[in-house]
Amino acid sequence: MAVESAPAFVEDLIHKAESAGASDIHLQMRAGKAEIAFRLDGLMTPAKELSGDLAERVFGRIKFLARLKTYQESLPQDGRINAAEVQARHDLRVATYPTVTGEKIVLRLFQTAVIQGLGDLGFPEPARAALEKFLHQPAGLLLLTGPAGSGKTTTIYACLRQLAEDGGRHIITVEDPAEQVIPGIMQTEVNDAIGLDFAKAARHLLRQDPQVLVIGEIRDEATASIAVRAALTGHLVISTLHAGSCRGVFERLEVMCPDHSAVASAVDLVLNQRLVRRLCPACHDTGCDACLRTGYQGRVPLVEWLPVTDALRDPLRRRDYTSVAPEIPLAAAAQKLVEQGVTNDPEYRRLFGL
Repeated sequence: MAVESAPAFVEDLIHKAESAGASDIHLQMRAGKAEIAFRLDGLMTPAKELSGDLAERVFGRIKFLARLKTYQESLPQDGRINAAEVQARHDLRVATYPTVTGEKIVLRLFQTAVIQGLGDLGFPEPARAALEKFLHQPAGLLLLTGPAGSGKTTTIYACLRQLAEDGGRHIITVEDPAEQVIPGIMQTEVNDAIGLDFAKAARHLLRQDPQVLVIGEIRDEATASIAVRAALTGHLVISTLHAGSCRGVFERLEVMCPDHSAVASAVDLVLNQRLVRRLCPACHDTGCDACLRTGYQGRVPLVEWLPVTDALRDPLRRRDYTSVAPEIPLAAAAQKLVEQGVTNDPEYRRLFGL
């Protein structure tokens, strides 16, 4: 029997993941074999199992392509595979990690396709209009919230595309990592190994005379204060904050930024995002080859948005958050998609933990 080629297997695996629309490929050693799963529409979907011998060669091949130490299994490693080396459409970020059952490798497929415009996001018209209005302001702070994988980065890149197309402003980003390169924009990446975190990078980048500053994530008090101060001193600032709701953004900022009056003055727009799985058009949730038997294919954005009006700023300065309520809550928007047959009740319940 012919021995399966590890290089051919790796290429075929990546091609299958791309065809399925997966964002990540997970390979996990367990009990002398490897389990492979795709992250598909945000959820883990089992794809294949490998025998121990082939798994060892496949793991070695992936690490070789990513310029990692092939013999190192007891320490984490990070690398990257160029798309051309595996005849793929996407570059891949590779991360290895030791576990109690053996090594695990995760391959993230970088989406190098054309960056979406604001009109391509699938947002309700009022939400898109609110974004466009903000981007035409000379200064202010836009905060996006939502769990990992909820589409925040896609929205930020759509904003950057719009700003680049409009032209006339010096735009600087600090990201972790920079997933796509946009001509005409100064992009930089944090590097924890040398102490270049979001706060330090943003502080120094303000000396580069930006008119627009994108901070990938507000993680601490220092970054929060810099974002608020920059918005109040004539900069347009875009960032993300893990809070879970529009109201939660202000509750979190109250803890992170002691000057709550400055927060109320700086924030102009809050977007809270989720992604809900769309029913597979081929089988309408019964499961088929096209959707890898999941019943879903692709995702639809859900968004609730809160423009911060002058009337809202006064209660925010008093730390009164009872008035912080989006016009259309996420749950109502999701229920409408269920009624329209775009998604179904099980997906609604999964999304909201019911």
